[in-house]
Amino acid sequence: MSAAMITTSVVETLRAWRRSAPGPLWLAGPVLLIVAIPVADWFLPPDIHLAHLLVVAVAVTAVGTGPRATALIGALAVLALVVAGLERQTLVTESVLVELSALLAVCAFLVLFTRLRDRRERELVRVRSVSDAAQRVVLRPLPERAGPVTLASHYRSAEADAIIGGDLYAAARIPGSTRLLIGDVRGKGLSSISDTAIVLGAFRAAAHRMIPLPELVAYIEDAVRWGLAEFSEPEEDAAERFVTAAVMDIPDNEPVVHLVSCGHPPPLLLGGRTRAALALTVPEPSPPLGLGVSPAEANSADGADGCYLPATFPFEHGHRLVLYTDGVSEARNADGDFYPLAERATAWADKAPGPLVERLAADVRAYTGGRLNDDMAMIVVQRD
Repeated sequence: MSAAMITTSVVETLRAWRRSAPGPLWLAGPVLLIVAIPVADWFLPPDIHLAHLLVVAVAVTAVGTGPRATALIGALAVLALVVAGLERQTLVTESVLVELSALLAVCAFLVLFTRLRDRRERELVRVRSVSDAAQRVVLRPLPERAGPVTLASHYRSAEADAIIGGDLYAAARIPGSTRLLIGDVRGKGLSSISDTAIVLGAFRAAAHRMIPLPELVAYIEDAVRWGLAEFSEPEEDAAERFVTAAVMDIPDNEPVVHLVSCGHPPPLLLGGRTRAALALTVPEPSPPLGLGVSPAEANSADGADGCYLPATFPFEHGHRLVLYTDGVSEARNADGDFYPLAERATAWADKAPGPLVERLAADVRAYTGGRLNDDMAMIVVQRD
């Protein structure tokens, strides 16, 4: 585990501890310490002085509470130091005056620190809530059912504290079939969210239309080309930005799946004639989105149909499809070996979609030791 991960874990633990700790209970320790120090000073020899430990009470309070409680405990600590000085008749001595000045300075600093910390935490909560809402709008959760198919998904971003990144998926219902998209933007993490939004927006705008699958992919290609060129920074090369994707159509009344692959890893079919997972490799894959046919070619007589050729595979009742991005298939263990997705999917082929996708996701994390170097997305589709 890296130092950054350890630090983040400790900070989150302290925050959770502070949020869960009742105020009066948290203050009990500092108050007892403030009371105990003057009492102990009364019985200790003159050369032993414990008043400098009063700062511990203020520091503990600052960790667990806010500025008001810290100021209160600080005032009590100063009062206890004055009482201890009066008991020993040393209040006006240079040593006690220095201790008193230092304690006042530390109390003022801790009150200011807790005030700034609480303000910062409130700002982070607001920013995090806005960010989470925005990201959930971009990557909407998949429905559990779409027509005669059951869907289960899992997503994990390579960026800490991010809900989405460069991987994407979406589903849409049209009369008589269910359409699915899974894709992977070149790049990862938060920097690729704009490209993710372009692809998802294009799919949602066109997937509900009663147009053939090649025309749907051509529409997405056109939108991606425009978006990548429109929103590229001057120093960026739009030609270096692309999106691999698999777009499929699952008819309600026909036991098949139609698939257009734009440079994306092939889905796995579970439950076929052989027990082993079968990779649905498209004979004529298309280029990744952003690198395909131009709008002029797509509008020609056979532009879209000639470039985006769908392949048809059997997909019968009870069969499952495992759709994934290369964040899953190219995950590596400590020895540099790729994750054996087909082997693990075959071993757990009897699981329902929800348990299967969660079991695979947990196994990927265990296989890599928790180190996720790329975004990861998976969908399990079952025809009921």
